[in-house]
Amino acid sequence: MGQGLPVTSYALLGLLTFGDALTGYELKQRADATLRFYWVSPAMSQVYSELARLAEHGLVTPSGEGRGTTYTISDAGREALTTWMRESAPGFPVLKHPVALRLLLGHVVDRETTVAMLRDHVLALEKEEAALVEVRDGLRGHDGPGEIFRHPSLVADWGLDYFENERRIVGDLIRRLEDEGP
Repeated sequence: MGQGLPVTSYALLGLLTFGDALTGYELKQRADATLRFYWVSPAMSQVYSELARLAEHGLVTPSGEGRGTTYTISDAGREALTTWMRESAPGFPVLKHPVALRLLLGHVVDRETTVAMLRDHVLALEKEEAALVEVRDGLRGHDGPGEIFRHPSLVADWGLDYFENERRIVGDLIRRLEDEGP
């Protein structure tokens, strides 16, 4: 049971493993606060449709009624999540990068427009990095080996390194474009 679910289902199951019962709205907030740094955070409607699918398969246990319904991961859900983690290949990430796409097409505008776009991207990176620093700081004290937020803290550290490297790469691209002259 639970095989063939979309990755979003497993992501939501995973977010429910941190111990507390959540409404669909609270699960969406948790997804927005965590998944957005490395995965697409599902739309509210998708959260509710996935929760319905997970409940139908017995992978989550609903409690209550209507929008106040809370969900917890069931034993079957934990087993399905564990099986997915152990037995399915993670796949290779597909880079869907709007800034890289625009850089690819930079020849259709002037260099200043492309450089300005890259500078804006650096500012956006700095803003997202600051948000991730807050998330990472919130994990401290529960992020040691064997603690509940150990793995989320490792992902946050990875994300912070990613932002730092992305800024370095884009800074190098800006310098290369500026060195080309008019």
